[in-house]
Order: sequence, then structure tokens, then C-alpha cells
Amino acid sequence: MKKYNFTQELANQINNYQSIDAFYTKIMKTVEPANIGFIYIEPGGVVGMHEAPVTQLFIVIQGEGWVCGEDQEKIILKAGEGVLWQTEEAHESGSQSGLTALVIQSEPIHLA
Repeated sequence: MKKYNFTQELANQINNYQSIDAFYTKIMKTVEPANIGFIYIEPGGVVGMHEAPVTQLFIVIQGEGWVCGEDQEKIILKAGEGVLWQTEEAHESGSQSGLTALVIQSEPIHLA
């Protein structure tokens, strides 16, 4: 598992279209079909340990939580941070306070 930062501090300012104080962060480009959705984890909730069926990008967009691999070492993620799990990589996620995450699944995923 590799951790990534998608916060505004790393975004590029949008200068086109008479834009004012607007920024964009490209996450990825897909060649193959992709599944894109949200995971909502309630306070105290857990998505149990399982293997990724395909490469999965998990980006927290609201709240805070944790992820871990088979080593059970928890990595804290806040809004704007994410992790990339490879196919068949075992992982678990949860939150004490609740979180919403954007999940993108595809083979392969090439981050920008």
C-alpha cells in the first residue's frame, strides 16, 4: 500500500475560463473501464480485512479514518489523503469518527 496526498496545496490553479481562486488536481486517467463510487464508514465502523479484486484507489474526502494491511499497522488518513492497493493486496479500513471515501477500481491505475 502506498499513501498519496490529494489536498489543495498540491493542486494547479485554473487560469482558463475567467476562473478565480479555483484549483484542479488530476487523480488518474483510465484506459480500461473503471468502477467509481463512495464508501461511507460510520463512527466506529470497519470494512473488514479482504483482498482487493483489482487495483483500488481509496481517497478520503470527508472525515478521518485509518487503513492497514496484513501487518495490522494502522495508517491515519484525513480528507485529501488516500492509498493505492494493488490487486490481491489484503487490507482493512475503519473510522472512529466517520468518513466518506471516493473509491476507484480499475486495471491498471496510473496516478498522475
